[in-house]
Amino acid sequence: MNLRNLTSLAPRWQPSSLLQTLCGALALLGATTALAQTTPPLSQQQVKLLAATCASCHGTDGGFAGPIPAIAGRPADVLSMQLLNYKHRAPAGTTVMDRIAKGYTDEELRALASHFSSIRK
Repeated sequence: MNLRNLTSLAPRWQPSSLLQTLCGALALLGATTALAQTTPPLSQQQVKLLAATCASCHGTDGGFAGPIPAIAGRPADVLSMQLLNYKHRAPAGTTVMDRIAKGYTDEELRALASHFSSIRK
C-alpha cells in the first residue's frame, strides 16, 4: 500500500458540515443562556421552606446558641461565600455542610444567606 492509498482512506473534511455543527452549538448555547436568564427568582415562601431544613442543626430561625454556630443576623455576603465554598470547595474541617450544600443550587444558597442575614438575633 502506498501513501496515495492511505490518504484516500482518511475521512474528508468538509467545511460546510463543520460550520453547521459550530452554528448549531452556538445556537444551543444561546438558547440555554436565555432560558437561564428568564428563571424567576425564588419566592419568600420558597426561601422560608428551604430555611426550615436548617433548623434541626442551627435552630429555629438560625439562632441556635450551642456547638453549631448561629447563622441568624450574619452578613449575607459572608454567609453566601461560606455556603458556596461548602458546595464547591469543601473547606477542611467541614462536618456535613459540604454534603448538604451540594443539594442546593447556587441561587438557593444565596437566597438562604439573604434570608438568615435579615433575621435579627
